[in-house]
Amino acid sequence: MKIQRVLTKAVMVCAVATVRGGEVADAIYHGGPVITMDEARPAAEAVAVKGGKILAVGTKEEVMRVKGEASVMIDLGGRAMLPGFVDAHGHVMGGGLQALSANLLAPPDGDVRDIPGLQKTLREWMAANREAVEKIQLVIGFGYDNSQLAELRHPTRDELDAVSKEVPIMIVHQSGHLAAMNSKALEIGGIGAETPNPAGGVIQRREGGKEPNGVLEETAFFPVLMKLLGRLGPDASKEFIRAGCELWARFGYTTAQDGRSSPGVVKAMQGVAAAGGLPIDVVSYPDVLLDREIIKKTVSGEYVNRFRVAGAKLTIDGSPQGFTAWRDRPYYKPVGDYPPGYAGYPAASAEMVREAIDWAYANRIQILTHSNGEAASDQLIAFVRAAAVKHGGGDRRPVLIHGQFLREDQVDEIKRLGMVPSLFPMHTFYWGDWHREHTVGPLLADNISPTGWCVNRGMKFTSHHDAPVAFPDSMRVLDATVTRRSRSGDIIGPGQRVDVMTALKAMTIWSAWQHFEEAKKGSIEAGKLADFVILDKSPLAVDVEQLDQLKVVETVKEGVTVFAASGAKRTGALMRRGGGTEVAIANTLRAVSGHPGLGAQGPCGGCVCGSMTRLAEVIAGGGVE
Repeated sequence: MKIQRVLTKAVMVCAVATVRGGEVADAIYHGGPVITMDEARPAAEAVAVKGGKILAVGTKEEVMRVKGEASVMIDLGGRAMLPGFVDAHGHVMGGGLQALSANLLAPPDGDVRDIPGLQKTLREWMAANREAVEKIQLVIGFGYDNSQLAELRHPTRDELDAVSKEVPIMIVHQSGHLAAMNSKALEIGGIGAETPNPAGGVIQRREGGKEPNGVLEETAFFPVLMKLLGRLGPDASKEFIRAGCELWARFGYTTAQDGRSSPGVVKAMQGVAAAGGLPIDVVSYPDVLLDREIIKKTVSGEYVNRFRVAGAKLTIDGSPQGFTAWRDRPYYKPVGDYPPGYAGYPAASAEMVREAIDWAYANRIQILTHSNGEAASDQLIAFVRAAAVKHGGGDRRPVLIHGQFLREDQVDEIKRLGMVPSLFPMHTFYWGDWHREHTVGPLLADNISPTGWCVNRGMKFTSHHDAPVAFPDSMRVLDATVTRRSRSGDIIGPGQRVDVMTALKAMTIWSAWQHFEEAKKGSIEAGKLADFVILDKSPLAVDVEQLDQLKVVETVKEGVTVFAASGAKRTGALMRRGGGTEVAIANTLRAVSGHPGLGAQGPCGGCVCGSMTRLAEVIAGGGVE
């Protein structure tokens, strides 16, 4: 790897020498602060682009040396340019599904505060999308959170039956690890009183009986999810992928991740990519417990039409806020029908986890592992250590995803084993208060997603959004990593806060490094891809308490504008055509319900086109608040 780094530096030097030898820029950006994330030159005045790559970076005087008669001069108008954000962990196809479902999120991202409000939102969505509902016979809601409902519990099948008994209703928890369903959905899914709990999952029951109450956790939920989504037809997944990519681009991401792809999703992504349908890069990590052969056959360090399979994804446990994360001690004050000493549970057997990690090391395939609870992380560390002893170490960069309840001794072991901690500090905003009051208690809540411990040890870490668990809101990620301020205004763990520049590294150059792409992405340096995000203000120049108010005004992928906020002056020399979330939504409706889509009057109102176009407009404004 030392040789690779030396060669990389040599390439950069050659690129600069070539520039001075007479290459001419296609476009030159100037007139605003450029935050390069290059430690050798962290700030610049201008950037030149040629053929989708960065030609030169430096002072305006230096960069103007590559200006030619045809070079387009792009004035940033005081706005800040940064490298395009690299998604350290998310589910881009799931984000597309989220964008096309009833929005059941709590404020500030939605309006659902209690179960009557949830029922009202579902009824309104069904009425607005009557044609699609009648065609596909399915209602999907996304983002409800029992911790944010006034009742502090999950909706029941009876409460969803009150919305409809004829059409199956599935509402997915914000964590993505469980769902509530009405009686019709349970019937279609084959879930009844005599259905046993599957390994790694739970069918919640009515009090004092065996009859399901409508809530399915983990492996009890996923098979029913796939059965219900099968009603959407084979083309729907492709439109979810397109819609997800457009959504990611609106928040400044030029690389999206699909963590835990199924074999079908990999195939769909390859199809979308081959048709030129990916506006940004998509890196996939298929589920290692589903199909290892497809991973071995498709894994690659190179993109084909902006898509590549980069490794494997493993899931050990579940959701901390949903009390399905596997802890080394009982939950603090869990809300629900839990036995004394309840500590969650694993989502896979120890042997399955051991075999998956051993296989990844034996085949030199990068593995990303979802682990939230302390017991899950103990198991992960033990099996990574064993695999490294058996197969040798080297620069493998195994990634711990989430690590919400990490202990300090576990962080030491993660560093020693060369693992990459991809943490989720955005939890401090959405669920910090819940963790303090119910999951781990006030003392341990301060150390969830312990970015400060990583910094103190000189470790690189990445910071992610895990969309569709939350919107892929880059500024919310940045704000939470720096301030750790919760919904109530409390600061969850002052000692775990990091400075703005460190938080930006965790979203750019360190995220690129996590994906083995630091030689091409993550910083603004000559020779790298011309992937940029333009913000209305510099995050280094505003009060940290205002970071979540910053707006993404433009996203540029390889020199081409793939997103420009409504009403914002477009700076890019080129604009990608034929895209946009509105078009993806219309295409999805045509795919699943024969909907006419966009007509002469523009996006249709009174249906999902209209409602999701309004959502897209909110996002285009730079946020969802």
